[in-house]
Amino acid sequence: MKSAKIIFWISTTLIFLFEGVLPAFFSRSKESIEGFQHLGYPLYFVTILTVFKVAGALALIIPRVPGRIKEWAYAGFGIDFICASASYMTVDGFGGFAMFPLIVLAVLIVSYIYYHKINAAIK
Repeated sequence: MKSAKIIFWISTTLIFLFEGVLPAFFSRSKESIEGFQHLGYPLYFVTILTVFKVAGALALIIPRVPGRIKEWAYAGFGIDFICASASYMTVDGFGGFAMFPLIVLAVLIVSYIYYHKINAAIK
């Protein structure tokens, strides 16, 4: 059980950092804006996506958040990573930028699996 908690907290912290902290600080950076424009998204989408990413990251990292909200956060991040990968593949073809969201998706899946393992052991 101890190793399950360690794996859960490491993977969840990585998601929190990539999807909560980094967007909160850098979503309005020149590089971020150029990246969204390169993919063809309107600029207001940056704000919408940032708000949902920060809210979802907080939902995953705060222990007292109800399970149903955590499930929605996991689903939202899964959709986000798949769509980000598809966007990069559509615009730039298959490459590093298209693969990175899928790597983060794998970390999210690890977090999700261990979230359920820990909850099953508690019940």
